[in-house]
Amino acid sequence: MLFAAAFFILWISFFDDYNLVQHFRDQDKLEQLTEQKDYLKNKILSDQRKIHELRTNHKNLEKFAREQFLMKGKNEEVFIVVEEE
Repeated sequence: MLFAAAFFILWISFFDDYNLVQHFRDQDKLEQLTEQKDYLKNKILSDQRKIHELRTNHKNLEKFAREQFLMKGKNEEVFIVVEEE
């Protein structure tokens, strides 16, 4: 009886498809994915705020276009300054 119980515990701990080692790995993976999910939710909210601001404020849209796409207005020139280390 004692041998059977020890064999069962050993089997469940290491050899079964749902063993303890795999269980702990899955817990770590779940924790990482939960953190990634929270980060991405916050990023989505931030991006949605930026989109709303760009759609409702013409000056911010113009500033964004100038900075991100190097666009310019009439009679203007664009200079790109590269900082060297």
